[in-house]
Formats: sequence, C-alpha cells, structure tokens
Amino acid sequence: MLAMKAITLLLAAALSAPSLAQQGKGRQGGQRAQPQHMSQEDRQRMRDDMRDAYRDRDRARQDRQRPMTPEERGKLRRDIEDANRNLRR
Repeated sequence: MLAMKAITLLLAAALSAPSLAQQGKGRQGGQRAQPQHMSQEDRQRMRDDMRDAYRDRDRARQDRQRPMTPEERGKLRRDIEDANRNLRR
C-alpha cells in the first residue's frame, strides 16, 4: 500500500513538472524581463516591414470590398438561377 502511494506521488510530480517549469518562463521572482535593445537600423527595418504589411493588407481588402456593377449583379443572379434550375432536375 505504501509503495502504491509512493508511485502515485512520483507519477504526479513527474507529470506536473513541465507545467510548473512553463509558468516561470519570462519572469523570475516577479521581476520584469530586461528590455531587449534594438539598433536604430533594426527599428527602422521593423517599421518599414510593418508599413509594407499593412499597405498590402489594405490593398487586398480594397480589392475584395469593391462593389459589384449592375452587370455583375445581373450575371451572378442569372448564374444562381441557372444552378438552382439544374439542381431541381
């Protein structure tokens, strides 16, 4: 009976060790992590990369949100009606 309790305790400790180790990452003893210093060139490169990423995202969004012309809407409506007719057959 004592051996079973010891094995259970060891198993519980072994399974909880990774979880406890992950909680301590980043902060130790409640202190803040030291700020990482970037060079001026690195900061500027990061700004440029982010600006390019947002610019590309905004361009893609504008292309998707373009309103349909009346001709495009009519064609889409006819295509859907044709597809529905084909489904009923």
